[in-house]
Amino acid sequence: MKLARAIHFDESDTRVFHIHARTGEWCISGGFEFSDWGEADLEGKARQAFANGWLGLETFGRVTFVAVTQIEGAEFDELVDALAAHFVSHYGAPDIAAARPVARDELGYMVELCADHDPNTLLTVARELTQSGVRESFRAIEPSDAGLEQFAIHGELS
Repeated sequence: MKLARAIHFDESDTRVFHIHARTGEWCISGGFEFSDWGEADLEGKARQAFANGWLGLETFGRVTFVAVTQIEGAEFDELVDALAAHFVSHYGAPDIAAARPVARDELGYMVELCADHDPNTLLTVARELTQSGVRESFRAIEPSDAGLEQFAIHGELS
């Protein structure tokens, strides 16, 4: 199974997002955060998060680029629980049991998005506010399309 991790090519995310995701943390689209937003909410750093920020699942900060990589089933299950706990603490879900299926769906959506991409494929997200709500589109930059200087290491250096 594949998911995506936050990567950084420079320090710009630390300046453009209220909270920035940590390099290497697992990410999802996180578009649910904007489901009740309107034009008045789209200012400054909030606008940047809306426009092109992936949601990190440790810091719950945003990042501009993610890279596809493998994830083990047990780690995926831990992410489901962490996201479910976030839904309880920040979005008013009644309890972890009620939030877990929604969290699993959010992570499952990201798994589907990553499934057909090779490891190290870079992904970007773009959002726009429409009459019917938030519309997301995704762009993939395949490893062979990116210059060597654009690759990042995903994990710990020993």
